[in-house]
Amino acid sequence: MTEQALNIILIISALLLIDLYVLNGIRGAFQKWHFLRKKVFTFLYWAACLIVIFGLLTGVYVHFAGLGVRAAGLLIFSLLFIGKLTFLPFLIIDDIKRLLAWRKNRFKNQTSDYNALVPPENIPRSEFLLKAGLLAGAIPLAAIKINMAKGLYDYHVRYQTLYLPNLPKAFDGIKLGQISDIHSGSFYNKKAVLGGVEMLLKEKPDFIFFTGDLVNGQANEMRDYQDIFSKVKAPLGVYSSFGNHDYGDYGDWPNAADKIKDHQDLILTHKNMGWDLLRNENRRLKINGEEIGILGIENWSLHSRFPKYGRMELATKNTDDLPVKLLLSHDPSHWRAQVLKDYPQIDVMFSGHTHGMQFGVRTNDFQWSPIKYVYNEWAGHYQQGSQQLYVNVGYGFVGLYGRVGILPEITIFTLKAGHAPSGKLT
Repeated sequence: MTEQALNIILIISALLLIDLYVLNGIRGAFQKWHFLRKKVFTFLYWAACLIVIFGLLTGVYVHFAGLGVRAAGLLIFSLLFIGKLTFLPFLIIDDIKRLLAWRKNRFKNQTSDYNALVPPENIPRSEFLLKAGLLAGAIPLAAIKINMAKGLYDYHVRYQTLYLPNLPKAFDGIKLGQISDIHSGSFYNKKAVLGGVEMLLKEKPDFIFFTGDLVNGQANEMRDYQDIFSKVKAPLGVYSSFGNHDYGDYGDWPNAADKIKDHQDLILTHKNMGWDLLRNENRRLKINGEEIGILGIENWSLHSRFPKYGRMELATKNTDDLPVKLLLSHDPSHWRAQVLKDYPQIDVMFSGHTHGMQFGVRTNDFQWSPIKYVYNEWAGHYQQGSQQLYVNVGYGFVGLYGRVGILPEITIFTLKAGHAPSGKLT
């Protein structure tokens, strides 16, 4: 038996034991509900538990499944597991109370007929305690539901210093802004969207990257927001790239010509906003006679569901003389799958795509989301050897109309010449 198979068996066994414990707790909390002891309820309960466990295993282990299916399975499991974990302490406390009651009863009994004693499992559960536990388990789920919509436009600025040994002196201290995954087709609050743009501009970045997914599926989704994002400007330019949603691949088109026209319209949208769209190409950014390279590729994903339009051989063409190369590539799986292996000359790659699943926990010192079981790199800064990656969790939202813990992000980088100070996280 392989180690992975053993892990799966252990995970399933542990989860089924928890589900059995929770089932007994539910029945104890509602002792007068005879339906909870009928076969049909038992069947439905265990069917639901097995489906949720299957969703978890699909998300973590079944890599040929669609990313949306995997993410949905992980999210549903995480939400339900939070509720169960909150309920479990009440169950444990109730069992401890029942055990203590049994021991007290045993010591009080002066006869040797211990068969007359009530065994612990037959001591009635505390309906009040268990109902309180179920209520407590529901509170975090209700809080998540209530706060989901509040997080959609709660833009946060995150600051990151990038240390680059070969950075020319003219670029030392320069500020770079990044936004990603606008998904304009999901927006419904223009004032809030504008507020996020103003937050970005208030930071006064010298140049800006947009790393893909301007729309959900069609260029006309930008109709009401092009004027807002046209305000995104910087002295040294705004550079953009395509994401997997920017090709019309997820829509139903009457014919191929309509899809091609829509894609051309989206290219024109970038131009109308004054953004320099990089499609497997590069630019030279010059200050005081010194240069660095800005490279951008079309979408390239390790996952088969998403397109591989990126051509690194074209994006890196004629850039060997540049001391620093910054790459815009929407999907962070590209970094480990190709950039680290075949393109050591790339100093930093900038990505988005994951959204941090729009659900999880993220502080300065800790971050977790179910999406970590799908993507090795899913939010924030990563480094391997001399190469770095930053994953922006997105400006907009799609699929899940809410954000909990993983808030929309505006990233401001400071580029510094040299190596990171000893012991300092970059």
